[in-house]
Amino acid sequence: MSQDFLPINGTDYVELYVGNAKQSALYYQYAFGYELIAYAGPETGIKDRASYVLKQGKIRLVLTSPIFPEGPIAEHIQKHGDGVKVLALWVEDAEKSWYETTSRGAASAIEPHIISDKFGEAKVASIHTYGDTIHTFVERKNYSGIFLPGYQPRKSHYTPEPIGLMYIDHCVGNVELGEMNRWVDFYETVMGFKLLITFDDEDISTEYSALMSKVVSNGNGFIKFPINEPAAGKKKSQIEEYLDFYRGPGVQHMAIATDDIIHTVTELRKRGVEFLEVPQSYYVDLLDRVGKIDEDLQPLKDLNILVDRDEEGYLLQIFTKPVQDRPTLFFEIIQRKGAKSFGKGNFKALFEAIEREQELRGNL
Repeated sequence: MSQDFLPINGTDYVELYVGNAKQSALYYQYAFGYELIAYAGPETGIKDRASYVLKQGKIRLVLTSPIFPEGPIAEHIQKHGDGVKVLALWVEDAEKSWYETTSRGAASAIEPHIISDKFGEAKVASIHTYGDTIHTFVERKNYSGIFLPGYQPRKSHYTPEPIGLMYIDHCVGNVELGEMNRWVDFYETVMGFKLLITFDDEDISTEYSALMSKVVSNGNGFIKFPINEPAAGKKKSQIEEYLDFYRGPGVQHMAIATDDIIHTVTELRKRGVEFLEVPQSYYVDLLDRVGKIDEDLQPLKDLNILVDRDEEGYLLQIFTKPVQDRPTLFFEIIQRKGAKSFGKGNFKALFEAIEREQELRGNL
């Protein structure tokens, strides 16, 4: 067994650059049940940005907005709209992680450096991945503060009930036609990930559009990154639509795990989160397709939750509509009952649902 040269403990945080972090933070608190735990900005000595840290289960979202119209954060938002900038990975040794990956061909974004305050020190370093997205290695074994140095604890007077979101199951990247294998090679060669699964345009296609996808995973399986590229079809695929509106490659969606999807989705719908709709005909022969499941069929039908089975069990999943006006980033809610896969049996129904939305936007 070859040594894992890039051991990763899990996702540390995901940072989104957004047009208005103060308002976005309230949206994610209200709609998704996150708790505000920390803040960095002019009041904490950070002059060029404001960042809000939200937490639920093991998930940390950082929402960052620029204070001024100039600079890289403002440029990122101008080009991409609201979107994921940083997929941060929790490691034991940030410097070694940066060295191992850059020596294998990763482009350095930020060299290893120490940040500190009265709660200790953290070491961070970053490398570039697809598009303008970066991976930041976070070493926090000598830090006891709320999040990272530079951030101060912050609570909101508004504390909604959490809705059962536990951890990030996987993050999906969209890249241009012909680029998927290059980025799969990057994760295999530069980061030591393994190819977990491949879907081709036979697996993921409708009458109009298709895509290809490969899933890479790190050694312990905590980090899973599906990479999508468009495939030839009669009309524009959802991946091409994303690339057009995001102005390049980026994170298409984050899948978040729950252990009670019926409760989680009931709460999300109650709080105004919109989901892709599949026709009721999907449920007619559902149990013939997937076999016996623990859940009653009626609430799944009422909530429009999809089910798929693999050799190891089954999963339940549902996808939000994009969470900003550009048809780019969205979320998946997933509950795994043993299944290790990604819902291949639902791809066709999902794609047709996405195409109905594309058609409404005039982008199919």
